[in-house]
Amino acid sequence: MIVGDMTKTTKNIAIIGGGIGGLCLAQGLRKAGLDVTVYERDRTPADRLQGYRVHIDPHGARALHDCLPEHLWRAFLDTTGQGGQDFGFLTERLDLLALIETHHAPDPADDHHSVSRITLRQVLLSGLEDVVRFGKTYERYERLPGGRVRLFFADGTSETADVVVAADGGNSRVRRQYLPHAERVDTGITTVAGKFPLTAETRKLLAPRLVEGPNNVIPPRGVGLFCAPHDLRDLVVAEGGIGATEQEGALMDNTGGYILWAVGAAAGRFPGDISEMSGGQLKDTVARMIRTWHPDLRRMIDMSHPDTVSLLPIRTSIPIDPWPATNITLLGDAIHSMTPMRGIGANTALRDACLLRSALTEALTAGSDPVQAIAGYEAQMREYGFAAVRDSLRSAEQFIGDSRVTRMGFKTFLRLVQRVPSLKARVFS
Repeated sequence: MIVGDMTKTTKNIAIIGGGIGGLCLAQGLRKAGLDVTVYERDRTPADRLQGYRVHIDPHGARALHDCLPEHLWRAFLDTTGQGGQDFGFLTERLDLLALIETHHAPDPADDHHSVSRITLRQVLLSGLEDVVRFGKTYERYERLPGGRVRLFFADGTSETADVVVAADGGNSRVRRQYLPHAERVDTGITTVAGKFPLTAETRKLLAPRLVEGPNNVIPPRGVGLFCAPHDLRDLVVAEGGIGATEQEGALMDNTGGYILWAVGAAAGRFPGDISEMSGGQLKDTVARMIRTWHPDLRRMIDMSHPDTVSLLPIRTSIPIDPWPATNITLLGDAIHSMTPMRGIGANTALRDACLLRSALTEALTAGSDPVQAIAGYEAQMREYGFAAVRDSLRSAEQFIGDSRVTRMGFKTFLRLVQRVPSLKARVFS
């Protein structure tokens, strides 16, 4: 079912939220010559920086390539981390269970990349000075006669739009009003993350596998550790340019290389007051949890600056049945928020942005009904988006699995896969 008929009347597209997905969509629509405005609650671009790396997979890379103008695509490539993407499965003693090789694609738009979230936001904001309106906290909408939508903001102002895209994250206020039955729940999993600085000296302190690519460390039960290098050895950043640090502090430094690490477990394995802990206290808590692990893993935690250590409760959306398409739609965490355990949340948001950009551009340049285009977008987005939610939740549950027998079985399987190349190719294709 499709609600409304906006044929040949749509002029303005409003995007609520200036995160990765919303800004990528804005870049793509702007590139296509369409009228788009982003309403972002932050007062300035540096208000809500996120200091960790993000893995961009081929879906995300292709979306950035298609939506960004050429000079910004080059800026993205010029500021990505160096180093391998081969994925290792290790024991807590650093024994290799399996190594999944990732072959580089000839075209960077079909490849894997490591990028600082801060730097990626800089790229995505570039050139959108007249598109992004900061300090606009969205509150609610109402439909007007004729199908347009009036948006109300906390500062007492309102704006009208022909198409509204909710890109306002997991706590989306648009979703709360538009699809109130779409829930986002706590998984009962807690993660503590931090950054181990990568320098010529610190590289020598860790086993080579820890600095060569991402790894999933699988102890006997109950806890998991993920780590991935963001290597910037060859990066040269002009002062004030894309890739330059916007804010003081170890967490917000996006000019130095580091290994991102994250230790996760069921919430009950952490102290009850963990949400009140400082970065130093969180680091000490994790250090106690892995005190019997390999010294290099303990060193990675111990040498991380406490200001880079933070608490990340893990939440997930609940997949819902299809809804009637209208001139209001959603992308990214606003509709399919997922755990970070497979590193696909940002990439799925970018995939949404690229698909929606294509659908809206084709409809509006042809003078056809954008609601029909939105219907097509949502049908595809629900399929891959909610599949990603389910896969991500399953990975999160495996990450902190409490069954010693299940863990032993998984490790045995990984060792078998590593010994039989043909089996590895089938399993990890």
